[in-house]
Amino acid sequence: MIIKQVIDTLEELAPLNYAEDFDNVGLLVGNANNKVSGILVTLDTLENVVEEAIAKKCNLIVSFHPIIFGGLKKITGSNYVQRVVIKAIKHDIAIYSMHTALDNSDKGVNAKICEVLGLQNTSILIPQTGTIRKLTTYVPKENADALRTALFHAGAGNIGNYSNCSFTVDGTGSYQANAGANPYLGKIGETHYEDESQISITYCRANEQKILKALFNNHPYEEVAYELQTLENKNQNIGMGMVGILEKPMDEEEFFGFLKEKMHVSCIRHSDFLGKKIKKVAVLGGSGSFAISAAIAANADVFVTSDLKYHQFYEAEDKILLADIGHYETEQFTKNLLVDYLTKKIPNFAVSLSESKTNPIKYF
Repeated sequence: MIIKQVIDTLEELAPLNYAEDFDNVGLLVGNANNKVSGILVTLDTLENVVEEAIAKKCNLIVSFHPIIFGGLKKITGSNYVQRVVIKAIKHDIAIYSMHTALDNSDKGVNAKICEVLGLQNTSILIPQTGTIRKLTTYVPKENADALRTALFHAGAGNIGNYSNCSFTVDGTGSYQANAGANPYLGKIGETHYEDESQISITYCRANEQKILKALFNNHPYEEVAYELQTLENKNQNIGMGMVGILEKPMDEEEFFGFLKEKMHVSCIRHSDFLGKKIKKVAVLGGSGSFAISAAIAANADVFVTSDLKYHQFYEAEDKILLADIGHYETEQFTKNLLVDYLTKKIPNFAVSLSESKTNPIKYF
């Protein structure tokens, strides 16, 4: 197995175009065509993690956070980022980062938090826009069913809990094949009229190349007429944060005890207690202050996240309980998620969960 095959498997879970524009995801160090000796999964790629990879004979590190975030103007070993890159290159170790691509996946970071907390009826807190695309094409009626089926198999036509969704209108198409053409129907130099079906179908932007390949491979015409549009619809399967329902309501203090136990935290920074039961819970792994208003709009009773600043606690406005449990703490189970995923997808291959400590924050 080569690194590219592992990357393709990871991008089935979290395609890179799910990532936020500011992010730096994908293969950051190494050659995608190198053979894989072993995979080490970590939250952060630090020097001790690279040393662990060397000891375990793993030449691919799959990391949640990107070790290279901004541009590197020099690599002299003067800081921890440069030292990690130098050590990885010296030992021919590749580094792949997922970060906000996995944040935005409905099976990613926030889904794992929901699983740990036992939340039910989960949904995306802030659905992404600009990720739903629409394909419209025209095909002879006799070929419409086969083309639709091929597009469905390529991943088109999924809307929420429904699949094989499309819309078809029948009409008459016309064209004239000129010199050098090889028409499927009609003759050179003559205007041809054909009973055609107009097929409209939506798909996730991440699947666009597969969708277009299926279109061109299964359309009978030499020149395929098609249109692509980006829709403003929110994608209910991609986005930041999630919201779900506890199995049973809890008092605020009881919920905080439950939260500490499940998320392995010793302290919680929080806004004022509101004296009401906690039933609906919003979560967002990592820095989540930007989603406070979304959690309020979702009628969540509590918002579990991290990195809230002093004045941001005022934004609770007595409408929601804000719970800051720490950045590392909200994302700590991400590497377990990835190990479980890779182990199922690539059985009988060495996938290791990093034992290195990478949380830079200590509590006294």
